[in-house]
Amino acid sequence: RPKLFTSTFSLRLFPLVLSCMGSFVVLSASCRLFKECPHPDEKQRAELSKRLSLDARQVKFWFQNRRTQMKTQLERHENALLKQENEKLRTENLTIREAMRTPMCGGCGSPAMLGEVSLEEQHLRIENARLKDELNRVCTLATKFLGKPVSLLSPLQLQPHLSMPLPNSSLELAVGGIGGIGSMQPSMHGMMSEYAGGASSSMGTVITPARATGPALASMVDIDRSVFLELAISAMDELVKMAQTDDPLWVTGSPGFPDKESLNFEEYLHSSQHCIGMKPVGFVSEASRESGLVIIDNSVALVETLMDERRWSDMFSCMIAKATILEEVSNGIGGSRNGALLLMKAELQVLSPLVPIREVIFLRFCKQLAEGAWAVVDVSIDGLLSNQNSAATSAGSNLKCRRLPSGCVMQDTPNGYCKVTWVEHTEYDEASVHQFYRPLLRSGLAFGASRWLATLQRQCECLAILMSSATVSPNEPTAISQEGKRSMLKLARRMTENFCAGVSASSAREWSKLDGATGSIAEDVRVMARKSVSEPGEPPGVVLSAATSVWVPIAPEKLFDFLRDEQLRAEWDILSNGGPMQEMARIAKGHQNGNSVSLLRASAMSANQSSMLILQETCTDASGSIVVYAPVDIPAMQLVMNGGDSTYVALLPSGFAILPDGPSIGSEHKTGGSLLTVAFQILVNSQPTAKLTVESVETVNNLISCTIKKIKTALQCATPEC
Repeated sequence: RPKLFTSTFSLRLFPLVLSCMGSFVVLSASCRLFKECPHPDEKQRAELSKRLSLDARQVKFWFQNRRTQMKTQLERHENALLKQENEKLRTENLTIREAMRTPMCGGCGSPAMLGEVSLEEQHLRIENARLKDELNRVCTLATKFLGKPVSLLSPLQLQPHLSMPLPNSSLELAVGGIGGIGSMQPSMHGMMSEYAGGASSSMGTVITPARATGPALASMVDIDRSVFLELAISAMDELVKMAQTDDPLWVTGSPGFPDKESLNFEEYLHSSQHCIGMKPVGFVSEASRESGLVIIDNSVALVETLMDERRWSDMFSCMIAKATILEEVSNGIGGSRNGALLLMKAELQVLSPLVPIREVIFLRFCKQLAEGAWAVVDVSIDGLLSNQNSAATSAGSNLKCRRLPSGCVMQDTPNGYCKVTWVEHTEYDEASVHQFYRPLLRSGLAFGASRWLATLQRQCECLAILMSSATVSPNEPTAISQEGKRSMLKLARRMTENFCAGVSASSAREWSKLDGATGSIAEDVRVMARKSVSEPGEPPGVVLSAATSVWVPIAPEKLFDFLRDEQLRAEWDILSNGGPMQEMARIAKGHQNGNSVSLLRASAMSANQSSMLILQETCTDASGSIVVYAPVDIPAMQLVMNGGDSTYVALLPSGFAILPDGPSIGSEHKTGGSLLTVAFQILVNSQPTAKLTVESVETVNNLISCTIKKIKTALQCATPEC
């Protein structure tokens, strides 16, 4: 009987043992992945959730909790070290004070006279004077930074607090190494994160080591953080001045744009502080200012978006190819973004292969000007890099663009809007830009303030509409649930991001540029290739991307309306099967009809052929327009429209980018039309190991030239001059 009881008890415990073993395997797998990659992307989280039979949100929250736990442990360890160092310094301080009260002669042991101070005490006095000067300099910076005087506390007043971290101290601004993200605003602020794919956190203020990558970036860690703060404060003063000063700093009546403001460079050079030095030889200047109302909860929500590199790049996805925070120098004062200072790197793009990527390394500084008024400024650190070692100097010399103090000043208004004044000031090397786009860049229509503000207004209007569209609009062809809309919008956002990556050739995607692959490729056509192997959301195989830009004598609005019209699609699209397409579903993203995500169905050529679906996103504002589309599988889209996960829906995007041509700067420049970029991504072989053939490249090239020819013919502009 005792043996039987033991056996029965073991059998009862057997499921519990299996459960514990399973939990141990899950924990071991998660910990192993956390050591390799503490910040997994959506693809890694999806794979881990599939392996562990867990929900993706559980995996995401586990990694967030694990990071918080690691940072808390690091903070406790550093606090313990600081306490030990504080006790040591306190003991030495008391010893030195006691020795200074009763100085003794080291030779005879009698009381020392005033002129017989030891060499060690002389060194201490010199060091004390140096530290006082440093403290005065930092407090002067902090006073200018905070907008109010900072009292100098005596050592006796500071001693009781030395063993505790000082996250809100003004001295922290000069020391650096502060990380963490403050709490985020609700409502629309949460919608920005959800629809833009950003990540939120409320970990509060934690101490993290400085982040830097690469030899040149590692050298930036050696730069004194007070120098960063000094440059940021000077840039903030210049931004506010440029945003609030009118004539004579800003004048109107530039050629081609009578109502557009342009910078008076003579006045600017006379009144500016030149915080990053004089303009390099061969560079040209581009400066613009624009003001407008943005529909958003408040300026704090916009500040949070600008200070988060993921949500910032998602908000301006057509302009920012890639954005990275290299280091958080300061995360703000009192739990807010006031005083937050970031060292960032970004790749700015124009959707055309004829305009190179602008790579900039800059400081981003945020300051609260008054109640409900904020400012965020960017400024390049080229001048600081030139003072560092050869690696940093080489990295700085390779930069073909630098941002002078640029950014926005935000002011809350009582009607639920936020007034934004955007200033953009850049100096860049124009030699690598095609002649077609030089007037556009100089006028500020490509990277200027009007484009940044117009994109911000369009995106915020989209978020406001999505928040208010709890019920189905009567104008929508097919009723789609809120979950279906979210899934469809995420799929469209991924499609547009992949389209932009295939045009700009940034480092965000691994593309290999083909130079001289075949003699039939035109000089203005960029052809790139990459191999897709087991990547979610993409068909496996060899993918070709081809893009080119042409000038057409058609107004941008007319060209955009033609390309987005499903009834006229057969005039240029070979996927339409020679007939008009039917709009099956549409999600409005703005009050204008041109901002929407649509699902189109092509007519079947025969009774045995199933009709094909095309997912299309169209965006337009005062600065330009895009039309992006991709063929999609019917069962996959049915799953997406029912609220399913769109991560694994395979698509290859193609489309158009439309920009207005800039004012004339020469007799040979054509005006009064549009700059049209055409880009295609095609799967040329389903085997990733297959070699690229000349025939595949020629096929893509012929598709581009044929599409451009059909568009010009349909718009009756197929003339020799265009």
